[in-house]
This record gives sequence, C-alpha cells and structure tokens, in this order.
Amino acid sequence: TVPSATYCSGVLVPAVTFTGNTTGATYNWTNSNTATGVASSGVATVSAFTATNSGTSGISGIITVTPSANSCIGTPTNYTVLVNPIPTVNAVASATYCNGDVVPAVNFSGSVASATYSWTNSNTAIGTSASGITTVPSFNATNSASTFISGIITVTPSANSCAGVPTNYTVVVNPTPVVNAVSSATYCSGDAVAATTFTGNVATTTYSWSNSNTAIGTGANGVATIPGFNATNSSASGISGVITVTPSANSCLGTPTDFTIVVNPIPTVNAV
Repeated sequence: TVPSATYCSGVLVPAVTFTGNTTGATYNWTNSNTATGVASSGVATVSAFTATNSGTSGISGIITVTPSANSCIGTPTNYTVLVNPIPTVNAVASATYCNGDVVPAVNFSGSVASATYSWTNSNTAIGTSASGITTVPSFNATNSASTFISGIITVTPSANSCAGVPTNYTVVVNPTPVVNAVSSATYCSGDAVAATTFTGNVATTTYSWSNSNTAIGTGANGVATIPGFNATNSSASGISGVITVTPSANSCLGTPTDFTIVVNPIPTVNAV
C-alpha cells in the first residue's frame, strides 16, 4: 500500500517504486488527473515529478496500481495525490498620510479563499504595530520628526500549509509643519518695518499669511515673507493688524499662529 499524500504546487514529488509479495511482478498504474503533474499511466515506477496546480483550490489525481505476475492479475489498489495551489495576495497601493490622519483598515484578499495573511511592519513609529494576521487595523498616523518617515508592510499569504510569495506596500507619514513664533511689535507711523521671514520645523514648508488690517501699511495676504514696509496711521489713536501665519508642507497643514503689529500715530500740536 502506498499512502496518499498532499503537496504544494511547485514541490518536487519523489518517485514511487511499487513492490509486492510476488517476485517478478509487473505493476501497471494509471492516473486519473494529469493536471497534478503526473503522467497518465506507466509501469513499475511513478517517476519523480513537479506537483502543479494553477487553480484556486486543491486538485487530486487517483493513482490506481494493478499487479500482475505469471498471467495472473492481482487486485488493484489506489492512492491519491492532492496538490494545493500557491496562494497569492492582491496588491495594496502604497499611500501617504499626514501626522494625525486616520489610516483606514486594510483587509487583504487573494486567490485562495481560505488563505491566511500574515503581515509585518518595518517601522512602528508610523503608528501601527509590528505584525499581525489578516487585517491591518485602522490607526492614527504618527510622526514627531521634521521629515517624512515610512513603514514597509510585508504581507505573506498561506493556505493549506503552502506559503505564497510576500508582497510589500509602503505607508509614508509626513510631519505636521510648525511655524516658529514671531513676536508682536509696536511702531510709530512712518517707521520702516523690516521684512519678516518665517521659519519652522520642516524645511520644505510654505508659509501663507493674512493681515486683518491693511491700514497699517502692508498687504492683505501673501506667501513666505512679509516684505518690508513703512508703517502708516493717519488717525488719532493706535491701530493694529493681526498677522495670521499658516504653515503647510507635503499637503499637510499646521496650526496657524498669530502676531500683532501696532502702529501709533505721530502726535501733533495745535497751533497757538
């Protein structure tokens, strides 16, 4: 009796040489399914072969062996060769997020319905764990650095003790840009106000600014730098403009920050 056996597609199956109780017996065999990689028939030995299965579920071939000797035919015996497919995982697109974004859960799928998907993450600093099975749960993206960080998620499918080829995707997390504080200042009408150039934690940041009161002498809005200007105030009391600066980098918005420019009028004396 030859025991039935199960293989993964692509495995080299060793040869089977038949024996029995009669010296000189001949063993004729047939195979019900050549898709497994075995020939349809033969004599004495089933040669070594590479198991094959390009489908999505197990396939099997029944090997029927009939002994004969001295014109006498013995009772046929059967054994089964089962070949399971190699599971694959459907590709997951890489994605980029901002610090604090909610990253949706990723549920893996593939060619074999019963597959298990084991995954690992190369960098837990992005906000998710180092490993898991089947699903990467939703998580909050994290990055407290000043440049982007990334984690490579490697997914390995397995089914029926057959492991598939791992596939990767990348999660990139960009930091939240911050603008360094600018001190409020007070000027006299006519003073030259120096240009203000903004800085922050992320080198590629764009700084958009707005001004609540153009009467102080500068524009209503701009990007990167507030040009130098002459403070103006033609009224009899102080006026002010609130400058609101919003940093952005890599499609990530930072928290706006404000500073105030106060411009006092030049006092006059009434003629006597």
